[in-house]
Amino acid sequence: MMISIAAVNLSTLSNFQLIDWIIVACYLSISLFIGIFVTRYATSMTAYIGAGRSVGPWLGVATMTGTEMGLITVMYMAQSGFTGGFAAFHMAVIAGAGTLLVGITGFIVVPLRAEKVLTIPEYYEKRFGRTARIAGGIILSTAGILNMGLFLQVGAKFIVGATGLSFDGTALMIVMTVLLMLVLIYTVLGGMISVILTDYTQFVILSFGVVATTFLAINKIGIAEMQSAVARGMGEAGFNPMAEGGEFGISYVLFQLFAAGIVGCAVWPTAVSRALAMESPEAVRKQYTVSAISFTIRFLIPMFWGIAAYTFFANSSQEIASLFVGDHAINDAGLYAMPAFLGQVLPTGLLGLIVAAMIAAFMSTHDSYLLCWSSVLTQDVVAPIAQSVANQHLSNKSRITLTRIFIVLIGAFIWGWGLFYEGSDSIWNYMVITGSIYATGAIVVLVGGLYWKRASSAGAMVALLTGASAILGLEPVRHFLIENIGKSVELDVDYWKVSITSSVVGLFSLGLTTVLFIATSIIFPDKEEESQSNA
Repeated sequence: MMISIAAVNLSTLSNFQLIDWIIVACYLSISLFIGIFVTRYATSMTAYIGAGRSVGPWLGVATMTGTEMGLITVMYMAQSGFTGGFAAFHMAVIAGAGTLLVGITGFIVVPLRAEKVLTIPEYYEKRFGRTARIAGGIILSTAGILNMGLFLQVGAKFIVGATGLSFDGTALMIVMTVLLMLVLIYTVLGGMISVILTDYTQFVILSFGVVATTFLAINKIGIAEMQSAVARGMGEAGFNPMAEGGEFGISYVLFQLFAAGIVGCAVWPTAVSRALAMESPEAVRKQYTVSAISFTIRFLIPMFWGIAAYTFFANSSQEIASLFVGDHAINDAGLYAMPAFLGQVLPTGLLGLIVAAMIAAFMSTHDSYLLCWSSVLTQDVVAPIAQSVANQHLSNKSRITLTRIFIVLIGAFIWGWGLFYEGSDSIWNYMVITGSIYATGAIVVLVGGLYWKRASSAGAMVALLTGASAILGLEPVRHFLIENIGKSVELDVDYWKVSITSSVVGLFSLGLTTVLFIATSIIFPDKEEESQSNA
């Protein structure tokens, strides 16, 4: 039987004191000041969501790292390390190799930057027409908002776990509310300019926090002891991601080649938005090539912390160990373990700096995601519809106002979703499958549009809609369908629940989308393409 987190008091596990709260408060004050200060510069949509396309490669690397190594990344990768051991490192290798490949070849991001668009759906219109842009914008924003639906909850759990606040549920709600309000204020005011400036500050603080925490974890636990604990508790599956019966498996690794290797850096809009804000296509290449290091580290180090937390609690007294390891562990033990570990091993003062760094990571992800999805709704859904239906062109002022309204509405949604969503998939699996609702269709359409002359508008529409079938991989949806289909045709429901994983659904959706895109483009070519082929 699982122990309810509300019944557990872990305040004695944290060294968080008044000085730590003061450090955190000072950092948050700086972020708010930046947001208010740069408001005067956000006078056009190009400045508000693209920073005037004047970002250099080194600032681009720092701000991309600040965004992509958010607190949600730290938490779900620490969870992967805690539950999967050293076998989880395969995701870090894939992410780094994929980013390096994109940087060297310029795959997708360089030709997309050369198109001088502000968003990915804007490219859809240039290549496939306005209908594709609107459909792509709706799918992208829906997937993106769902994707960040648990960010707020997970970030609040880190703070609750690291600071030793009460787990009765009230503290979690209060922390979620305060964090959201802070992010909303400076993102709404300053847009991408505010995001880039705060991300740079967060990059500096986060870099220090990562190095200090890793050093202390090694000093406290020791790598040899980590290897020993993983071997005892997980066996071969703790080292081999393809081991039978382990946390991952062959289909999981294959799907990571798509999700972590390419989508995370070349297709996912919050990363691509940095490429579109760069000063030139050449700067994009340099940014991605250098960022390959940070894309590896942002997975590898949190996984290492998760393994350290697993070792620490596995070797603790029975009373403490039972909270995190074994059949009677608390709910969400894999999420709470890492912050609880840091709260106990880091000294007062340094703990405040690390928590400030993690809040920095939290804010750097939220500001970029909120700005990205709200600008897509404005630029790629509302504005094109207004122009098509009412022949009305939205002014810069109207677009910025509308984007700010969407930021607030999205913030309200993720607050409620984070409180009430129930699903047993890991945070990483949840993010991969919700992201695939957009990315499965997007990568096929982008590759086809940028590199295949015969790609047609009909093919693009079919790919975008078919790619959204990845939502079937979401755990509540997946299990609901298996249970209902199983009852009607007498299937072994338990067997199929284990066999049909989110990775299997994602791979099937990607394959189906690719086939239908190619077939539809050939059967239903665009008129111009058709006339050229008949000439």
